[in-house]
Amino acid sequence: MASEESFGVLVHHRGSIKRKTRSGVKFTDKDPLCIVVKPTTSYDDLVRSVLMKLGLEGAKRVKKFFYRIPITFPEVRTPELLAKLVDVVSSSGGSNRNATTEAAAAGSSSRPAVASSSVPVYEPAVEAVASPSFAVDLNDGVGDVVGSVDILPNALQGVPPVGVGDGVLGDVEEDDVEPDMIEDDSGDEVGATEAALVVGGSSSGTQQYPPHFSSLDLDAMRQEGVSGHSVGFGARDAEGTAGLTEFQVGQQFQDKDEALLSVKTYSIRRGVQYKVVESDHRRYVGKCSEFGNGCTWLIRLSLRKRKGIWEVKRYNGPHTCLATSISSDHRSLDYHVISAFVMPMVRADASVSIKVLLNATAAHFGFRPTYRRVWMAKQKAIALVYGDWDESYNELPRWVLGVQMTMPGTVAILRTSPVRVSGQVDESQAFFHRLFWTFPPLIQAFRHCKPLVSIDGTHLYGKYGGTLLIAIAQDGNSNILPVAFALVEGENAESWSFFLSHLRQHVTPQPGLLVISDRHNGIKAALEAPDGGWLPPSAYRAFCIRHVAANFALTFKGKDARRLLVNAAYAKTEVEFDYWFDILRSEDPAMCEWANRIDYSLWTQHRDDGRRFGHMTTNISECVNSILKGVRNLPVCSLVKATYGRLAELFVRKGREAEAQMGTGQQFSQYLVKCIEANLKNSRCFTVTLYDRDNSEFTVAETTPTGSFSLGTYRVSLASRTCDCGYFQALHFPCQHALACCAYSRVTWSSYVHSVYQISSVFRVYQMGFTPPIPEGFWPPYNGPTVIPDPAKRRAREGRPRSTRIRTNMDEADPNRPKRCGLCRQPGHTRRSCPQLGGPSHTGGQ
Repeated sequence: MASEESFGVLVHHRGSIKRKTRSGVKFTDKDPLCIVVKPTTSYDDLVRSVLMKLGLEGAKRVKKFFYRIPITFPEVRTPELLAKLVDVVSSSGGSNRNATTEAAAAGSSSRPAVASSSVPVYEPAVEAVASPSFAVDLNDGVGDVVGSVDILPNALQGVPPVGVGDGVLGDVEEDDVEPDMIEDDSGDEVGATEAALVVGGSSSGTQQYPPHFSSLDLDAMRQEGVSGHSVGFGARDAEGTAGLTEFQVGQQFQDKDEALLSVKTYSIRRGVQYKVVESDHRRYVGKCSEFGNGCTWLIRLSLRKRKGIWEVKRYNGPHTCLATSISSDHRSLDYHVISAFVMPMVRADASVSIKVLLNATAAHFGFRPTYRRVWMAKQKAIALVYGDWDESYNELPRWVLGVQMTMPGTVAILRTSPVRVSGQVDESQAFFHRLFWTFPPLIQAFRHCKPLVSIDGTHLYGKYGGTLLIAIAQDGNSNILPVAFALVEGENAESWSFFLSHLRQHVTPQPGLLVISDRHNGIKAALEAPDGGWLPPSAYRAFCIRHVAANFALTFKGKDARRLLVNAAYAKTEVEFDYWFDILRSEDPAMCEWANRIDYSLWTQHRDDGRRFGHMTTNISECVNSILKGVRNLPVCSLVKATYGRLAELFVRKGREAEAQMGTGQQFSQYLVKCIEANLKNSRCFTVTLYDRDNSEFTVAETTPTGSFSLGTYRVSLASRTCDCGYFQALHFPCQHALACCAYSRVTWSSYVHSVYQISSVFRVYQMGFTPPIPEGFWPPYNGPTVIPDPAKRRAREGRPRSTRIRTNMDEADPNRPKRCGLCRQPGHTRRSCPQLGGPSHTGGQ
C-alpha cells in the first residue's frame, strides 16, 4: 500500500501487446503490472520500475507511454497507462529481441487532488472516430479507447507547466494585441497549441495545428529538454471528443457571447468544470476548477478594440484532470447555452413544449438540465427571434399607429395605468393594461358569417402573464374565423366588459345575435349590463356544452352520466331530450336537479329557437390550434403582429378556394353539399302524404328507422321550414324528411337553404383582403409615455413556472391511493431517492 506521500497506480488485470495495423491499434491480454509512484519519483525511476516489474532490464527500453480508457461501464472510466518497449541495441548493432511489447497498468490514482468534474449519466451515442492519435478497438469485446500520452514527472506531481500559475492576472497588458506565446520566468516560450473542442469560433490565420495529444518520442524529449503534459480523459472525452480541435491562440469570435458559448460548450463536452477568474468588457479568463491541483487548463480571451472582435490570447490545454464524480447536470449548461441550442426549434415552432426541448437538450449534451432552466432558455430564444419581452410593450403604441396607417379603419384601443413612484405619478412611464384590436376585413367578413359569435379566453405562456380574449365566427362552410382580440390582465368583469363593449360597437352590431360562452361570472356581468347592448332581443346568450359538462363532472363522477347530459343537450326535439333526461334521472335524480338549475334555453339545442346553427361549443381550442398556433408564447407586440400575418394568409387561402368553387358553377358550400347528400340517401325510405293544396304541409312516415332515435312519423312544413325531427329549424337547411317532401312535390330544395350556405356568401367573407404592412421605419412617431409591463404580471423567478391549466376532476388524485416512485413504481420513496437510480449495484446507504 502506498504511503500518504505517494500515489498508487493500481493493477488493471490485463497486460497487452500492441501492434500497429492499417485498421488501428489492437490489444491482446498479458500479465498485470503494479507500480507505486511517489511525489519524488522521476521519469527514469518510473521507466526503471516498469522494466524491473517485467524483468526486462537490459533487454528492453521504454520508447513511449500511451493511455487507453475502457468503455465497458459508461459511468466509471479508468485510464490505463501503456508503455511501448523496444529492444536495446547492443554494441554490435544487434537487438536482444525482435518483438515490441507493452505493459498496461490502470491509472486510477488514490490522490484526492484528481479533478472532481462531473461525468454525466445521460450520454448521447457517439460514433467512434479513428485518428492518428485517437482510435477505438472495434474488434476487442471491451471496446477500449486508445490514445497516446506524454508523461513527465512534473505532471505526476501536480506541478503546472512553466509560464502558467495563479498569477495570471498580474500580467494583463493594456494593449489589445498580445503575444501568441506564453513566456515562463526563464524566458523560454511554450507554444499554446494544444487541442480542445471549439464551438462557434472562427480560427484566424491558416497555420496548421498538431492533432490531439500527439505522442512525443521520449528519447527526443530527453535530448531536447522539452516537457510534455500528463493527460487524463473522462467518459465524455473518450466518447465524444475524438477528432475535435482545441482552442488555438489567435482564434477569433464575433463577440463575447460567442466566445463564452464556445468555452462553456467545450467544458460540457469534456465533462469537466472550470471557474471564471476575471470577466469584464475587455477580457475573460477562466481556468480549470482543479487548476494547480493536478490540471493546468487555462484560457484567456481579450477584446481587440480596433477590430471589435474577441480573440484567444493565451491558452493551455487540454484538461489534465479526470472526471471522477457522477452527475446528471453540468454547471456550464446554463440557460444561455441551452437557448443557443434550442433556437432553431423555437424559430420553427414557438409553441414547442418545454418537455420536448428538455429531452432534446439532454440527448445532445448528455446532461439533463432542470425544467426551469429550459423554460428560461426558451424565453430567451423567443426574445432573440421575436423581440425583447419588456421592449415589446413599448412597441405597441407605434404598432397601433402603423397598422392604422396600413389599413385605415383598423380598430386598436390601448389602455394604460399610471406608474406611481413614492406616491407621485410618473408621467414618463405607464403600465400596459389592456388592448383591443380588429381589422377591416374581419369587420366586413362577419356580415356574411352565421349570426352568432363565440367568446373565450386563453392564457399567455410568456415571461409575463395575461389573457388573450378572442371572438370567433363561422362561415357557411364551417370554417372558424377570429374576428376580434383583446389582451387583458385576466378574466374578470372589467376586462370582459372592455372586450364585449368594443366588440359590440365595432364588429357585431347586428340585432338578434347569439353569444356562446362559458359560465364565467365576468361574462355574465358584462352581458347583463344595461348599457352593454347584449340584452334580448338585441342579443341572446348560450352556454358552451363542453364547459357545462366539465362543471357537471366536478360534482358527479363517471363518464356515462356526463355522456347522457351531453346527449340531452344535443337533442333537437323535446321528445328526444326527455328520453335522455329520463335515463339520467334513473342514474341519479340529483343529476337532473343540478341540470334543472340552468335555464334550458342556455344549454339545450331544442330550446334555442335555431339560433345556434347546430354549434354547441366555443371552438376556442380549434381556433388557437389551427390559426393562432404558437402566438400565446410570443411577446405581446409579436403576438398582435402575428394575428395580422396569420389572418392575411387565411384570407388568401380561403378566398382562393371559394373563388375556385364559384368558377366551377357550384352554388353551395362543400359542407352543405355533404350534408344534403347524406340526407338524400335516407329520403328514399319514406312515405309522404300531402295535406294542403299549396304543397307546404306534409307528413312523412319512415318505412325503415333511420337512426338511434326515431318517432316513426314526422310533420313537415316547407312554408315555415320546420320538421318534427328538429334538424330543419336547427341547421337551417332541409332535413331528410323535407327533402322527401320536395321530391314528392317536384320542387327544388335549394330555395329552403339559408343564404349563409351559398358559396357566394362564403366568398364574400374573404373577399376583402389585407394590405401588405408598411415597414416599421415609416410608422408615425409616438410621443406618449413609455409603456412598460406590469411587474405584478411577471411569472415567478424561482422554481417551476406555475401552470395556467384549468384543473378539472381528471386532475384530482385519490387521497387514499399510496404514492409510488415515478421510476420503479414502488411505494415508500420518490424518484429522487429511488434505490434503482444508481443502477443494479446501487444500495441505499452508498
